Amino acid sequence: MINYLISLRPHHWAKNGFIFLPLFFAQRFGDVAALFNCATAFLGFSLVASSIYVINDINDIEQDRLHPRKCNRPIASGAVTIRQGMILSAISLLSGLAITGFGVQNIILIGVVVFYFFMNLAYTLRLKRYAIIDVMIIAVGFVLRIMMGGIAADVELSSWIILMTFLLALFLGFAKRRDDVLINKAGGIKARANILRYNESFIDSVLVMTAAITIVAYIMYCMSSEVVERMGSDKLYLTSIFVIAGIIRYLQRTMVDETSGNPTKLFLKDRFLQLVIIGWIASFVVIIYAHKLFL
Repeated sequence: MINYLISLRPHHWAKNGFIFLPLFFAQRFGDVAALFNCATAFLGFSLVASSIYVINDINDIEQDRLHPRKCNRPIASGAVTIRQGMILSAISLLSGLAITGFGVQNIILIGVVVFYFFMNLAYTLRLKRYAIIDVMIIAVGFVLRIMMGGIAADVELSSWIILMTFLLALFLGFAKRRDDVLINKAGGIKARANILRYNESFIDSVLVMTAAITIVAYIMYCMSSEVVERMGSDKLYLTSIFVIAGIIRYLQRTMVDETSGNPTKLFLKDRFLQLVIIGWIASFVVIIYAHKLFL
């Protein structure tokens, strides 16, 4: 059972927290019904995503066996057979769709989940072989997460939120590709079929570019008249301090420490990044929620 659980990669569910962001920005965490819908969407989406992880492990079994870390995955190591993996994936997929369908009961939301599944199925079976396209698809996956949150909570998403989500996901995706480049450079191991279409200088340039654009987009979001009017405060730009610190720290972990292979685990272990996220949330709460209490 432990090997089955590991194959579902529950630690990756942390990134599905993007589903709750529309609630946060709309200042509706006190809305119990909306919070329940987002929590249900989170669980259903996570199970559907896990089904894709299992399919990916089955499809990449030979490559994973050559990888210094992925070789320990249950399917690559033989702890879980391919047949067992297929059954596990089907159960996870059907459970996720059932929870989403019966829990939220929104046909558009179900459509987004189904689209996510088939998009990632195409990614797993073919599209991840193409450099740049592979990271773009990952970024679109994060946009779909935040769209799910907006649909579940009945919150209209601003173009800024969608753009920043896409940019941040691009940044994290290319940082992860850099780790694969380093593995290939050190031992000649092709962790991905398209790894020869990437190199350190190219990825470093893309990382710096996307990091800069993300920071500028966030500052423009904070200072836009639409957001200032909706949030009721013109001090949101102060939260950009934490965004800048977080992105610079991630660049340091990627380019200096060379530990960007697993973004989720990095966020779960890096105390600096955790403090930055806590500081960002706290500053938002103080500026938005506390500000309204004193009006």
